[in-house]
Amino acid sequence: MWSFSKIESENLKAITDLESKLGITLIAFSDDGVQYADLNEDAAKEVKDLEKKLGLSLVAVKA
Repeated sequence: MWSFSKIESENLKAITDLESKLGITLIAFSDDGVQYADLNEDAAKEVKDLEKKLGLSLVAVKA
């Protein structure tokens, strides 16, 4: 289960400062007990290629 993070004001400032510095928008979310998959370089490239093709952001987790 994923949800948007509840962020304390000092942490929010750090995020907004980095957004301003890099000229990007960051989205903070939290997971509830999700374990990330350990991908090798080839698998990570395949995921990135699919993200680009679909115009989505994907997160690899253990099944």
